[in-house]
Amino acid sequence: MCNDLVIRRFAGAFVILSVALGWFVSPWWYLFTGFVGINLLQSSFTGFCPLERVLGRFGLFGCTRAR
Repeated sequence: MCNDLVIRRFAGAFVILSVALGWFVSPWWYLFTGFVGINLLQSSFTGFCPLERVLGRFGLFGCTRAR
């Protein structure tokens, strides 16, 4: 499990990065922005967050494996 602040920071960074890439590199990067938004929405309903699983698996940022 991860602290919610860690997940929010990653989501915010991904959105800012993908919008910048969409503006400066290719509009196709806006699909990544949409993916992050859809993932945030589904995780609010289901409680499942793939980023939380990945961070927990590798023990990054104080996250632990889900049981």
